[in-house]
Amino acid sequence: MTHLFTTKRALLVIGLIVVTCISSAGVFATTNKESGGFCLSCHEMKENVFPAYSKSKHYMSASGVRADCSSCHVPSDFLPMLQRKIVASRELVQSFKGVLDTPEKFDENRLRLAKRVWAEMEANDSRECRECHEQKAFKYDSFKKQDGAKRMQKGLSEGQTCINCHKGITHKLPDMSSGYKLAFEELITLAKEQGISGDIQYPILMMPIYKEKDGKPVGRLLPATQVKVLERADGWLNVLIEGWQQDGVDAMIYEEQGKRIFSAALSKKIRSDVKVHGTQVDPDTEQTWHQVSLTCWIKSENVINSREPLWSYGSEMLSSACSTCHNATPAAHFNANQWIGNLKAMKHNISLSKQEYRFFLKYLQMHASDMNGSH
Repeated sequence: MTHLFTTKRALLVIGLIVVTCISSAGVFATTNKESGGFCLSCHEMKENVFPAYSKSKHYMSASGVRADCSSCHVPSDFLPMLQRKIVASRELVQSFKGVLDTPEKFDENRLRLAKRVWAEMEANDSRECRECHEQKAFKYDSFKKQDGAKRMQKGLSEGQTCINCHKGITHKLPDMSSGYKLAFEELITLAKEQGISGDIQYPILMMPIYKEKDGKPVGRLLPATQVKVLERADGWLNVLIEGWQQDGVDAMIYEEQGKRIFSAALSKKIRSDVKVHGTQVDPDTEQTWHQVSLTCWIKSENVINSREPLWSYGSEMLSSACSTCHNATPAAHFNANQWIGNLKAMKHNISLSKQEYRFFLKYLQMHASDMNGSH
C-alpha cells in the first residue's frame, strides 16, 4: 500500500512538472514576442547579453525583421520546445543561486556557456537559424563581398552548418583564448608537480639549449620535442636530441625525414657536435637526409614526461583560434609541410604569441595527414 502511494505521488509530481512546462511554454511564447520579454526579466540576461544583442543585425536591420531570443534559442516544434523548457528549469535554479549574478562571474563563464550553445546548434544543424534563413533561397551574386559568398557556398557544400562560421554574430564573442590559456597554466602546474620523473621528457615551451652548463645559449629546443635525459645536475638536464637534417642545412634538426617539423634550431657554435648515424635519399624529392643526434644541456623546468597533455592543449588551441570565422580545419586535412604555408596565410587572423604560434604549428604538423593523422 505504501509503495502504491509513493508511485502515485511520483506520477503526480511528474504530471505537475509536465503541465507546468507546457503552460510555461505557452506563456513564454506569448510574452517573449517583445524583444526578449521573459528572458530579459533576469538581470543576467539584461545586463550581460542584451547590450550586444541590441546592437546586432538580429535586433535592428534595414528590413525591420527582428530575431527575438526565442527565435534562436527555442525550437518551434512542440517536443523539442518542451525539452528545451525542461532544460531551462535548471537554468532558473542556477539564476536563483546567483551562479552568474555579477558581470565578473558572467565573463568568467562566457566561453563555457557559448561553447554549450554552439555545440547544441551544431548538433541540430543550426535548426533555429534555418527557420528564417532558407539555404535554397540565398542569392549569392547579390552578396556585397563575393569572397564571403564563395566561402559560404563552399562551407555549405562540405556539410558545415551556420554556427560553424557565424559565432559572435549576435552576442559578444567570448575571449576564445581563455580556454587554451587555462590549459597552458595546467601544463605549467603539471610540470612542477611531476618534477623530472622518467628518462623521456618534452618541453612545453620553446627553450634555449646550451653546450655547457651555465654557458651561453647555442640554440633553441622547440616545444613537444622528445629528449632523452642522460644526466641530472642542479637544475640542469643533459639530454639527447634525435632527428634528421637535410644535407646542407645544418642549422635545423627535424622530427622526420622529408618533413620540416622543427625539433631544434642550432647556432654555429654547436653544429659541429651533431653526430650523423645514417644517410638516405628521399625518393619523392631526391633530397639527401641524415639521421642525426645531439647531446646538449637544458634547464630542468617546464618539461613533462608525456605528450598527451601537450596534444590536449593543442586541440583546445585549434578549437579556440580557428573556429571563429569558419569550422576548424582538422589537422589531418593537410600534410606536415603544407601546414607551414597554410598557417602562415592565416597568421593575421589569429592572436597568438611567438611561443604559442611555434607550438601550434608543431601540433598541427605532428597530427598532419602524412603523420597518420595523429602522433
